[in-house]
Order: sequence, then structure tokens, then C-alpha cells
Amino acid sequence: MSGSVDLTYLGQSTFLFTTPEGRTVLVDPWTASNPLCPEPARDLPEVDLILVTHGHHDHLGDLFSVVAKGSPRVVAVVELGKWLGARGVRRVQTMNLGGIVELAGVTIAMTPAAHSSSVDDDPFANVGPAAGFVLGFSNGARIYHAGDTAAFAGMELIHRVHHPQLALLPVGDHHTMMADEAAVATELLRVDQVIPMHYGVTPGSEDAPHRYRAALDRRGLAHVRTTQLHPGQTVRVDEAGRPHARSR
Repeated sequence: MSGSVDLTYLGQSTFLFTTPEGRTVLVDPWTASNPLCPEPARDLPEVDLILVTHGHHDHLGDLFSVVAKGSPRVVAVVELGKWLGARGVRRVQTMNLGGIVELAGVTIAMTPAAHSSSVDDDPFANVGPAAGFVLGFSNGARIYHAGDTAAFAGMELIHRVHHPQLALLPVGDHHTMMADEAAVATELLRVDQVIPMHYGVTPGSEDAPHRYRAALDRRGLAHVRTTQLHPGQTVRVDEAGRPHARSR
């Protein structure tokens, strides 16, 4: 399948994208200390681009060690970006909610998220709003990484402005949406393809994707295709945002 995006799930909300041109984009770099991340991926090679949705440890946790392996551009909201820059991260691209930049051949739109964002540094600090990203690739695929979020009415605006085809949605409850709320988010976004994320670390969240699937069916959204990925699994996303198993 030529012109596809390779999408690898590394557990919780961490994803590695490989663009049709072979560039690598890491979203929410929690790898070495992520209990769900498979051993071979805990020591990632150099990447081209890192996107950070917010400041919590399970999204930001291994950024400094990943950055130390090369010179990736790091994209974050202004306040978090300034915090990173003050701690030695050199190539920070700050943006804000509603902004769009193009880096490594990927169009990156920063969207709101209904969540908090802080760092457990000394001192503890709030580092701006939490965010999501809609990524546009050269093959036409548009993928929405929601970050950590509750459902919010603005998801309908994300559909109207950015038209994502595939959504990566948190479903694990407690720190993000529960299954029923994630089903409402799916309805607002009007997407037909969803990959569940942010489950399996918090006790009791292991079967969250199954609860989410049941919630979709209850809301009359049986047409929505859910693809549950195991940490370390890679799929190829075509120009319509549909994930496919890679041929061996």
C-alpha cells in the first residue's frame, strides 16, 4: 500500500508515526518508563519530530532522553514550550490552540482539550492548556490525536474545520473519558474510524476498549470501526484514514 502512514502504538497515549516520506513523528513521548511500552521500543532511535499534548508525566515523561539522541523539533503549547526551553530543549516550536504549522511534511493543527496540564517539577507548575492535534499527511490522511480530554461541544467544530478521518481517543476513565462519554465524542467528531488509547495503566481500565465498543453500539454507532492495537503493533493508514494490517 504505497503512500500510507505507518502508525505504531506504544501504550497509553504514545504513538509513533512514519510519514509516506519516511519521517518519524512521536506523540507524547512516554517510552522508557511506560510499563506498557514493549522493550524494543523503550530505547527509540532518533526521531524527526515530537508533539506533546500536555505536561503530565505519562505524556511528557521521557521527552528529555528522546531529545538527547538527536535534534528533533518539539511542538508544544506556548507555556509548556517555554518551560521545556528553560530546561535545555533547543528546537522548540511553540503554538497555541487554533494554530497550524507545517513541519517534517506534516500539517499540525493544535486543538483544545478539556483537561489540565502541569509538571511535577520543583516547584510544581501549571504549563498552559492541554491540547490535541490533527495531523495532515501527504497521502491525504487526517488523524486526530485527542490527547487527554473529556468530551466537549467543540469536537463538532474540530469536525467542521479539520475533518479528521481517524480519531485516537482516550477511553480509560478516571483521568480521561469513560466509555459512554467517548462514544458521545465520536458522535460529535463524526468519524468512522477510531483507535482507543489511554487505558491499561490505571487498574480496572484494561477492558475499556470493549466497554467503548458496547457504548458505540448502544448509541446507534455500529458503523464506527474500532481498531484496538496492542503496544508495539503497527498498522498502515491509507488516504481515507483507514487502518490496515501491514503485509509481511
